[in-house]
Amino acid sequence: MSGEAELRVTFFPPLYLQRRIWVLDVLRREQVTEIVDIGCGEGQLLAVLCQPALCLPPPDPDVLTSPSDVTETTIQADDLDLHPRRITGLDISSHALASAIEDTSPAAANASYTRWEPLEVNIWHGGLEIFNPAFVNAECIVATEVVEHLPEEILADFTPMILGVYHPRLLLVTTPSYGFNARFSPPGSTNIATGFPDPTKRTDRVFRHHDHKFEWTVEEFQVWCSGIAQEWGYDVDTTTIGRAQEKDRWGRDEQLGGASQVAVFKRLEGETWAATREKKSTKMKEKSKSQKDHRLLETHHYDAHVRAGKRGWAEEIAKAVLDKFEEWEAAELRLEEIWFVEEIGAMCGGWFEVLIEAIEGSTKFNLQRSKDQRRGDWRVLLDGGRPGKKKRTSEWALEEQTDDLFEEVVQEGYRSDDDPGFDWGSGLYSSDSGVDLLWDISKEGNAWARQSAWTCESSEEDVVDWSRWSTLSAAWDLDKPE
Repeated sequence: MSGEAELRVTFFPPLYLQRRIWVLDVLRREQVTEIVDIGCGEGQLLAVLCQPALCLPPPDPDVLTSPSDVTETTIQADDLDLHPRRITGLDISSHALASAIEDTSPAAANASYTRWEPLEVNIWHGGLEIFNPAFVNAECIVATEVVEHLPEEILADFTPMILGVYHPRLLLVTTPSYGFNARFSPPGSTNIATGFPDPTKRTDRVFRHHDHKFEWTVEEFQVWCSGIAQEWGYDVDTTTIGRAQEKDRWGRDEQLGGASQVAVFKRLEGETWAATREKKSTKMKEKSKSQKDHRLLETHHYDAHVRAGKRGWAEEIAKAVLDKFEEWEAAELRLEEIWFVEEIGAMCGGWFEVLIEAIEGSTKFNLQRSKDQRRGDWRVLLDGGRPGKKKRTSEWALEEQTDDLFEEVVQEGYRSDDDPGFDWGSGLYSSDSGVDLLWDISKEGNAWARQSAWTCESSEEDVVDWSRWSTLSAAWDLDKPE
């Protein structure tokens, strides 16, 4: 195939991270505390969910002296955090689950972050077509890059089991957008050299992965989503994510949309729908009785800090804050810098609102609230502090970022030699175990693996310089020399 037909398409962040960010944004917005990851693979999403929240959710009014003054306008969208209490992973691959067990263990947790809430993690082995009573009425089930790997007979069981038997409050689904594949070639061309012809022979389409049983167009995905939502009593919203960084020279960007399709299913409440789901899912439960049960491989328990939910006196907290100002010789600090002093967070019982109350109730400080900022970035000024005194750089932030961390090139393309296949019944499927397309590091080391979260040191103007991150590219043919 000529080089002209192999168009270079890049994603930033990488496509698999954009899917994960989308999932986390929905979970955060919906304030989900229980998640079941169907097809969890090696547990990358679960490992992220194991990271502790910055603080506890806002306390009951009786915890604060003046709750209306403290909490008013403070919980903005940027301040919302995830507070999972129970997360669960299911997969058919014992090999992949061994990594999931290891990476979700408390022993793998970052000890530098305080955990204010307990967490339970359960790792199950088995197929999604098998009934597991532990998943019934789950708050949220996630299936990222799973459905396209399911053989026809297992796909037929997906919605009766997930939306019928388990009927979660939320179901999040991601799957490739077949229409976007045209973005990798000029109009009228198909990259058959590095794509994968439909293995089922039902169509003449060329897919992104050797194990994909189908790839839906936007219209086909919408029809599937609306059909199962109507059948099982759900509202559904669909869209695409993952736009190419480059502008298509033929002007197809708006028409083709994003590389991944996503859907949020929200359960319709009421006795009528509950009865309908119960009746329609009876056959699925009976069918599952003849199959081998899921096997619980591991349960992890994370303990909360001993002071969680036990606040101290406001005067004591203010005194501890003043001591830090004096120790650091600072006239100004950000709220988040103060919060990350472990003994201060502990004195607040894990509630950020208690810290705000203590600071605003003291004559020693002046809290600079701003509706345009995260509350962690609000400035705390020491009354009578020396003007012009340089604020302290927090110990938990990087003093200096080196360019080496951001120079590594990641290539994400159609071939996936490192994506394990998982045997679901008589077919294979691959979960979104980090990436469903090959990504290769061109230098020694792995910048993305070294970063467990999206963190960046804020500048004085709180502008993140994304240009310092690596260049990320996606191409069909990864065997082609640079």
